[in-house]
Amino acid sequence: MTTAPRPRTSTRDLGELADRLTGWLSARLPGARAVRVSAPASNGMSSETVLFDIESGAGQPEPPVRACALRLAADPAAYTVFPVYDMPRQYRTMRLVADRTDLPVPKVLWLEEDPGPLGAPFFVMERVDGRVPPDVMPYTYEGNWLHAASGEERAALEAATVGVLARLHDGVPAREAAFLAAPGDGSPLTRHVRAGRAYYAWVVDGLPRSPLIESAFDRLTELWPDDEGEPVLSWGDARIGNIVYDGFTPAAVLDWEMAGHAPREVDLAWTIYLHRFFQDLTVRSGQPGLPGFLRRDRVEERYARLTGHTPRAMDFHLLYAALRHAVVMLRVAYRQVHFGETEVPRDPDTLILHHADLAAMVRGDYGDAVR
Repeated sequence: MTTAPRPRTSTRDLGELADRLTGWLSARLPGARAVRVSAPASNGMSSETVLFDIESGAGQPEPPVRACALRLAADPAAYTVFPVYDMPRQYRTMRLVADRTDLPVPKVLWLEEDPGPLGAPFFVMERVDGRVPPDVMPYTYEGNWLHAASGEERAALEAATVGVLARLHDGVPAREAAFLAAPGDGSPLTRHVRAGRAYYAWVVDGLPRSPLIESAFDRLTELWPDDEGEPVLSWGDARIGNIVYDGFTPAAVLDWEMAGHAPREVDLAWTIYLHRFFQDLTVRSGQPGLPGFLRRDRVEERYARLTGHTPRAMDFHLLYAALRHAVVMLRVAYRQVHFGETEVPRDPDTLILHHADLAAMVRGDYGDAVR
């Protein structure tokens, strides 16, 4: 991540997309046009984000909003990160969170399930201005707004972010989030992990397997919690890189494609570990990073104080977070192989940037780095 070119994210042509979007939009808002169509520099490698403004025709009604963002199912030609992109599921999740909580979820405007207009299903939502902690280069490196902030400002952002998780988990009735449960029998956590195994099998189909990932799945079984806890609406990709901040206050909570029905700790551990992943990379490059930020002990304590729920089995859940991230990273690496950006090494585990840390977590000697 810190030395290689950013992996290719799309094969779509923005000019053609703008024309097709205008055609679709004008059928809903006569005379309206999609203008200033662009892709953000931080566009992810899963569902694509397209930014645009709506321009009304002369004498036509005003649009519900002018500044929009469009989430478009990934282009299959771009060697997708996930096997399925369920845009109605994301749309329904965002509407549920908006209806049941006071979280700043962007207002969703339209859902288009027909792949005909743009080549894939999509939904349109309002665009929220603000700042997002960068992934490339990670916010733990020098030279970005979050790294340059004061300790008090980062503490405020951390507190507000943990508050997002608390309000999400407490606000949405679990029964209303049951449509997000992974298929099959068993407890919500069993089904969640089983789905992760199925995803890994899809990633390595016809490609070298990862002994490290498989050993991590085995270790999960050994660490399985006696009390799994009740499920909640799990954001799934719960990290600060998926929040737009106004100053240091969350202004928009984004990216719900990994949402699920799982114990609270799935989100908590993902938030803690994804920061740890960036922090470890930064330290290895010779910079101090942000060692006092999003520490496990402080996140757990604040979450417990806000919700009355003391996080449990966090060693299991932190391993699970690192494991889930490893499977995604392996898929991204194989995508780079597909586009000729790299080659499969003799040891496929080295394609996983945090393979040494994951191996340490499997052995149980990662230390107190995330405590």
